[in-house]
Amino acid sequence: MAATTNLENLPGVGPATADKLRESGFDSFQSIAVASPGELSNTADVGESTAADVITAARDAADIGGFESGAEVLQRRTEIGKLTWGVPAVDELLGGGIETQSITEVYGEYGVGKSQVTHQVAVTVQLPSEYGGLGKRAIFIDSEDTFRPERIDDMVRGLPEEALQASLEQRGIEGSPDDEATMKALVEAFLDKIEVAKAFNSNHQILLAERTDGIAGEYEDTEWPVGIVCVDSLTAHFRAEYVGRGELAPRQQKLNKHLHDLTRVASLHNVAVLVTNQVQSNPDSFFGDPTKPIGGNILGHKSTFRLYLRNSKGTKRIVRLVDAPNLPDGEAVMRIEDDGLVSE
Repeated sequence: MAATTNLENLPGVGPATADKLRESGFDSFQSIAVASPGELSNTADVGESTAADVITAARDAADIGGFESGAEVLQRRTEIGKLTWGVPAVDELLGGGIETQSITEVYGEYGVGKSQVTHQVAVTVQLPSEYGGLGKRAIFIDSEDTFRPERIDDMVRGLPEEALQASLEQRGIEGSPDDEATMKALVEAFLDKIEVAKAFNSNHQILLAERTDGIAGEYEDTEWPVGIVCVDSLTAHFRAEYVGRGELAPRQQKLNKHLHDLTRVASLHNVAVLVTNQVQSNPDSFFGDPTKPIGGNILGHKSTFRLYLRNSKGTKRIVRLVDAPNLPDGEAVMRIEDDGLVSE
């Protein structure tokens, strides 16, 4: 595992510095290689020049940071996993599902169902691959007190019977989906594979995101590695704590650091990152939908896939793909029912 890497082999890194790096989540050559000198300097309490030398040596040791051919990039992309949304029409919109090694952003108004999506993928990520899952666990960073174990219970019970039976076999639970005791055991098994942390403010949220790297590393070589990190919501604390134009620059700087940490976890551990985002009204808009996501260009550039979720009639929701590097814009329809996200 990553934690066994001998960081003391790097120039300028002694036992004390190595311990500081490990405590901050820099427990492998690869995690150091993708850090910035300023970031490493603040973490390990060394000069930026020394930090730059450490990063260069880590890049050489990890064989990272050089050029590679387009064919090699294509081969590396075969490692990317696709996680089902639970709705075939949305999976098709996303080119097969939510990608690992990327940040997928879901934004929309209050009550539209963003938190329902995070709960659903925390369930589907645990399914065997033949049912659209990754056979992995979830990390859930909860900034708005939205995580509800009861909702996970509903969604597990709402899975197709074949998927339920496969999940029972996957976990070695004997019994039938028709048996209540068996289902209760299965629900508890699903909940056991969701690591939940409540973020009390933006600084705490950033710290939790940094810790996900360590958690992903801890489980990396186990039967249930981390498959997805959900942040619900990404911007709520930043929006509440940094008010007014004078606070915009520091807010965006911290948000950028936060997104950088999430991107690093996604890349280093082949993990999908799903973040929800709030919206605000754009008074300058005279045509079309006046709502726009919080976070500005920083979040727009960092999110690989952006999805706009909006209300329709009753339980119906419209999912619009707003931005993706290799997919056309489009829309899909789903419903939010007691059993979870379902097809129209």
